[in-house]
Amino acid sequence: MTTKDLSLTHLVRPSSLPDNAPLILMLHGYGSNENDLFSFANELPEEYIVISLKAPHAMQPSGNAWYAINFDAQKGKFSDIEQAVLSRKLVKTFLEEAIEAYPIDKSKVSLLGFSQGTILSFALALSYPEVFKNVIGLSGYVDINMIEAGYESKDFSHLKVYNSHGSEDQVIPVDWARQNKPLLDKLNIDTIYEEYPEGHGINPQNFQSLKNWLKAQH
Repeated sequence: MTTKDLSLTHLVRPSSLPDNAPLILMLHGYGSNENDLFSFANELPEEYIVISLKAPHAMQPSGNAWYAINFDAQKGKFSDIEQAVLSRKLVKTFLEEAIEAYPIDKSKVSLLGFSQGTILSFALALSYPEVFKNVIGLSGYVDINMIEAGYESKDFSHLKVYNSHGSEDQVIPVDWARQNKPLLDKLNIDTIYEEYPEGHGINPQNFQSLKNWLKAQH
């Protein structure tokens, strides 16, 4: 499928369906690019259109980010929240464009994020729950500072989350990820949380589990 000229650079794997296809929207991690998660797009169910986004902030010497990180700061001060909120709005705008440009069923939009892309995916789904059906959040956590104010009162009853983390993650501590499910449960979001004996990455068992979970969603 030819990539349309939309507001964010992206890659597309077409669906096996001619129209009304469910969408998986991929958000890569800090310092990566649109090719990273897209490398396993063809292993995902064929009925999905898969779109992998490139984050808007270029890094030196290569790679991209959804928002800047200050690695010298303590937790809670190290993410550029203003940039994160702008990226959240950029992705929502891109999705509106993509629904016009590609044969997407707008009621079946799933986010798939890794690391920083997971943090932004949670911010998107909790800010705009009416837009999303599923979130696959890999090796990330919920940062409530990035979520639209008043999110607690929104209806999340249709939203489903698959969340996993490496128990030996040296980049994002597993203790941060373990706070996700209690928060999501409080919002009555159907959430599965799994841990794997892995660092900051996805091992084969983890990938098989997320595929099984995705196939079970209708």
